[in-house]
Amino acid sequence: MTMIRELMHDPFFLGIKSKPATKEDTETARDLFDTLNAHRETCVGMAANMIGKTVCIIAIIDGVKPVVMYNPEIVSKAAPYEAEEGCLSLLGAPRKTTRYKTIKVKYQDSSFQWKVKSYAGFTAQIIQHEIDHCNGVLI
Repeated sequence: MTMIRELMHDPFFLGIKSKPATKEDTETARDLFDTLNAHRETCVGMAANMIGKTVCIIAIIDGVKPVVMYNPEIVSKAAPYEAEEGCLSLLGAPRKTTRYKTIKVKYQDSSFQWKVKSYAGFTAQIIQHEIDHCNGVLI
């Protein structure tokens, strides 16, 4: 069953660091995936706190397919640059932030198996933005 959640806009709530996700959070991941798909025209990534859940789960559009990551963590990064980003949860104009052109991410997949994968370019930027959400960091 598809469950599209209302987006959270409270900066105090969004500033709370997310707790680690467990297998009991798969419904939250499904809702996050459904909500991201519903906003696909204007959004390429979401973190669980954007739908009111303070657990460390992100969903991103990697090319054409959505990917869900549990407990993602950046383990290395290279080549910083200045970026301007907007966010569905934050009202107003895009804001400047520092991102990295390449990152390596450790995360758990939908089977809760640990993976390590490298990302570059725009996909790396999306992941960094969503991991910031998990850490309570707003642009």
